[in-house]
Amino acid sequence: MKITFISNFLGPHQLPFCKAMVNRLGEDFKFVATEPMTEERIKLGWSLDKDTYPFEIKANESNELQKKAEQLAIESDVVIIGSAPDSYIIPRLKRNKLTFKYSERPLKKGIHWNNLVHIICGMWLHHGRFQSKPLYMLAASAYTAGDYARFGCYRGKCYKWGYFPEVKKYDPDELMKGKLSATSDDLKCPCVSILWAGRLIEWKHPDASIRLAESLKEKGYSFKMTIIGTGEMEEQLHNMIRDKNLEDCVEMPGAMKASEVRSYMEKADIYLFTSDFNEGWGAVLNESMNSGCAVVASHAIGSVPFLIKDEENGLIYENGNQKQLEQQVCRLMDDAEYRMKLGLNAYESIVNVWSADTVAKRFVALSQSLLKNEPADNLFAKGPCSRAVILKNDWYSC
Repeated sequence: MKITFISNFLGPHQLPFCKAMVNRLGEDFKFVATEPMTEERIKLGWSLDKDTYPFEIKANESNELQKKAEQLAIESDVVIIGSAPDSYIIPRLKRNKLTFKYSERPLKKGIHWNNLVHIICGMWLHHGRFQSKPLYMLAASAYTAGDYARFGCYRGKCYKWGYFPEVKKYDPDELMKGKLSATSDDLKCPCVSILWAGRLIEWKHPDASIRLAESLKEKGYSFKMTIIGTGEMEEQLHNMIRDKNLEDCVEMPGAMKASEVRSYMEKADIYLFTSDFNEGWGAVLNESMNSGCAVVASHAIGSVPFLIKDEENGLIYENGNQKQLEQQVCRLMDDAEYRMKLGLNAYESIVNVWSADTVAKRFVALSQSLLKNEPADNLFAKGPCSRAVILKNDWYSC
């Protein structure tokens, strides 16, 4: 079976999946990059170790490579297409060949009268007109299925997907031992390490972590909070820390390489993920869970309903509900044993279910079933490549 993955460029969140596919398919897997990586992404640390991988075709670099990419798009048994022109897949859809689009939620900012016509036209042009074809959606957000279903797209044709950064394997006992700040007999555990990492911008709400720190200090908890990153809110956050007299328990070390952030995660007891609906996926959740953190995350983040089962491998709070965020963190502060349990379960969820190797294995199986016109909805009960349902609970709506 020949599978080709087409997207704008190869990034660190696709690379592990691509390598896993090569391990399964060898020369029968290719990744087509349609444009060079943007300077913005390079500055954010997205550069890869190699300029080009053997399975990668940079279609933008020559007419010859462009023609090779177009030929692969037609002749491959299966194509996945992300941020790339529909012109790559229209010829294969005319031949009724199995094709997957992958997408975060398209309605991050909601629907308003001033963008409704644009959204409707875009939905029909890029999705609606192909719905009679063997075109399926790989949902890189728990809200993708619902957003597209509003316009009659991918109903019953949507599968769980995401981003799959490198998964590290640790000795679980050693990993969790390094996080143990106090015994479970302590009511308020001393020296609990709390971590927040990301761009310091409004829709990621790093200020919620500082308000949390203020509340924890007032309640008498002993902790160290680290906020990693840079951005437009940096000065505001420094001022908040100073004005609230939090210099003794909150630090902002600035920007760091991804490997350094990962080191902080490995030592952190609690990881805070406070973004709103603008966070399409949020690969930092994969990484923090893989690092054994007890995560407290906003329900609005695209990856959260897929990766976290509330109270089993993490805690979820309603987006924007500061009081609930504080309550969830206090539960972890008060119970070291529970905190460790969630962290260990989080680690196992990523290693055993949401790893690139598992995703590659499942995607090949899903593709084989669909190519044979066999039922695929019940192929996997949960996790990647299982059916992505429309979230009906109002708590999960924007």
